[in-house]
Amino acid sequence: MSSLAARRRHPAALLVVLLLGLVLTGGLYAVFAPKNADASATGVASADQISEGKQLFLSNCASCHGTSAAGGPNGPSLVGVGAAAVDFQVGTGRMPMQQPGVQAGRNVPQFTSQETAALAAYVASLGEGPAVPSKEYASTGGNIARGGELFRVNCAMCHNFAGSGGALTRGKYAPSLMKVNERHIYEAMLTGPQSMPVFNDSNLSPQDKKDIISYLKYIESEASPGGHTLGNLGPVADGLFAWTIFIGLLIGAAVWLGKKAA
Repeated sequence: MSSLAARRRHPAALLVVLLLGLVLTGGLYAVFAPKNADASATGVASADQISEGKQLFLSNCASCHGTSAAGGPNGPSLVGVGAAAVDFQVGTGRMPMQQPGVQAGRNVPQFTSQETAALAAYVASLGEGPAVPSKEYASTGGNIARGGELFRVNCAMCHNFAGSGGALTRGKYAPSLMKVNERHIYEAMLTGPQSMPVFNDSNLSPQDKKDIISYLKYIESEASPGGHTLGNLGPVADGLFAWTIFIGLLIGAAVWLGKKAA
């Protein structure tokens, strides 16, 4: 017994126990850790799809992003941005960009959904990045009330409380979120395009993102019993309407009364 006690008091005993604890903790985490819900259920892209995407990239994107997608003077590197970033930028018509500018705006997509998927597969093959989200989370059906709270805390300062968009600095702007595909809203939160911050699963869980999407789609379809919304832009739009209509009527009345007095 005294020999066993002496071994327990050996200076290396504490280090061995710590190493065993770290190995055990790491193994248990690898087994039981929740899987990333952002991963697309479509599986690994085929070699033919990646080859098609490469040809499309070389023909339409390489002039700015470089032949190896490593970036250049006119475009950033795409290595590691993932399929979600490509699906968002190309699927919303922002890329290929029509002309240089401070910000790429939403436009008519120039590629079919199949070509967009091929481009996304090629860029995803260059480096690990966020995948196209599954339909389970890039959809409605979430908690609208909670989504509204999350939106007001994380998004409303730029996109307006109703998702109508707003101005930023240096000619940039937060675009309107009305009539935007649910998948693209999810991808924007996941990848943080342009001036937008990234909301990964540590910031907003997949369920949080689904709740926000549900709130935005509810706002989009909600009726306005109080009258015209004026774009939900707040007091600026209301003031402009009052100035244009009512002040104009007052000026017209003053001119009419002046002519009668003459």
